[in-house]
Amino acid sequence: AKIIEIAKRLSLQAAKAGAGGERLCEKHQEALKLFCEEDRTPICLVCRESQAHRAHAVVPIEEAAEEYKEKFQAHVQNLKDRREKLLGLKTAEEGKSL
Repeated sequence: AKIIEIAKRLSLQAAKAGAGGERLCEKHQEALKLFCEEDRTPICLVCRESQAHRAHAVVPIEEAAEEYKEKFQAHVQNLKDRREKLLGLKTAEEGKSL
């Protein structure tokens, strides 16, 4: 009976997390609302107050996601530019060989 009760509670927690789209801290079962910049990992509010993260720089997870998204897009654009340049060089070399 206790195992069934625990399974029901876990199912309810998973349903809540799935419906809200928020992941939960494995340690504290709290929503991951912060991002530890030093460890580069999402953390909950309880983790923030723990010894492990107390001295670390922490930002809201949405802010960190936006920052990483911008960095990622800049890298993608850089790679696209490099690809275009390489394709141009390849075409020029093929023209020379013909």
